[in-house]
Amino acid sequence: MDAEGDIAFMTPPSFASRHDRREIWANDVTSGSTVSDPTFEPAAPSRLQDDKTLPGIVYALHIAGVVTGGITCVIAVILAYISRKDAPEWLASHYEFQIRTFWLGLALAIGATLLTPLGIGLLLLPAVGVWIVVRCVVGLSNLLKGQPYPTPRNWML
Repeated sequence: MDAEGDIAFMTPPSFASRHDRREIWANDVTSGSTVSDPTFEPAAPSRLQDDKTLPGIVYALHIAGVVTGGITCVIAVILAYISRKDAPEWLASHYEFQIRTFWLGLALAIGATLLTPLGIGLLLLPAVGVWIVVRCVVGLSNLLKGQPYPTPRNWML
């Protein structure tokens, strides 16, 4: 209650007179050092987000998979899955295309292997290898031009 008998409303305490810790830390900054704000930073710097090197390596690993029996294709698909979420849209289309190439190539190779005892698989396995190489060369061509892959979900090209 105040002197007149009215109930005084409490106001929250003012923190204006307290020193803010950021002010104290700002005074401790030495010349030549940098202080950064805790703002959101992308996982990769912007100059690296448009880097064509990693998708190019993934295409090369897919092509090498024809010779290595698919071992490098496994590495390629892992890299594509990891890189796809942080990539800009035009590079994400290449990663999606590479992932789809892996899974379709695996399915076709398994089918061709199952048909090998009939003799048909002996013709189909090299055809699957050629299919993978052609897909990767077309994708690499679009990548080097700086273009997104136009139809990443297509199974042919």
